[in-house]
Amino acid sequence: MTGTTVLYVHFGAPAGDLTPERYEALLALLADITPVVQSLPPDAALADVRGALRYFERDAAELARLVRLRALALYGVCCTIGVAASPLLARMAAQAGEPGQVREVRPEEVAAFLDSRPVAALHGVGPATARALCAYGLDSVGRLAAAPPATLQRILGAAAGRRLHERARGIDPTPVTPTAPPRSASAEHRFELDELDAERRRSALLTLADELGFRLRAEGQVARALTLTVRYADRSATTRTRTLAEPTAHTPALAGAAYALHDALGLQRARVRGVALRAEELTAAELAARQLSFDVRDERARRVEAAADCARRRFGRYAVRPAGSDPSRAA
Repeated sequence: MTGTTVLYVHFGAPAGDLTPERYEALLALLADITPVVQSLPPDAALADVRGALRYFERDAAELARLVRLRALALYGVCCTIGVAASPLLARMAAQAGEPGQVREVRPEEVAAFLDSRPVAALHGVGPATARALCAYGLDSVGRLAAAPPATLQRILGAAAGRRLHERARGIDPTPVTPTAPPRSASAEHRFELDELDAERRRSALLTLADELGFRLRAEGQVARALTLTVRYADRSATTRTRTLAEPTAHTPALAGAAYALHDALGLQRARVRGVALRAEELTAAELAARQLSFDVRDERARRVEAAADCARRRFGRYAVRPAGSDPSRAA
């Protein structure tokens, strides 16, 4: 195993501060160190600094501290960074350390680092897989590594069992693949007072979905996924994403997805400070396939939406609003 050359960077910005624009700026900061940067929206990235070690005359951990210092000085963002020989280990190192720190796992420390980690901490092990492994007494990464590969393949299947056995021993051949963040568009509503009423929150979501839909239609874009962020009075936040049934900029479809995400959170007595919607994975509308519908109501709704868009372009974005939206948004 080679030395540590991979950084997993989590941009620990306060809730609501890491806008898509700021996220792209932080990715550019990483690109000043190495061109091999893989975005992991909405708030993380991988960087392979192998080619930067000699240029900067620093090792990977020192480059991680440089990234952390620059992010803090330029953007006020306190990063948590894991440093290791592979994306798997770098990610686990960042998640195992204290927030706002740089944690390095050297090649000779891998076995000791992984041995006592809970099996759920292994990237790629979800709740269902963790329960299945724990039922067989494989509740730590060390026990998973010591188990016969054939046993894991019987429990999880051939491919998954083999893959997890390798990961439990720190083997991760996955390369860092340079990628740009997918295009997105967002809208946010902050309540004047902490909001307890679910209907008023849904009204705000309808308004945001309508704003996003109008913006996407005006730009000839459709979204493949929708992300809801709910911010609470204690400054914490919850973020959930849903893949849409088909790429769309249709306001009712966006609003329906937003309602489903909101209702699934079960916020009965939560004091909500604000809500935000982000349309993800944008693509050109002419390149997206749309399922034909024989529902005359759907076709009528789309014609009404097109007419409303014409009125907005002529008289202003708030000239027409859907019934039930938040009227204060136009003020």
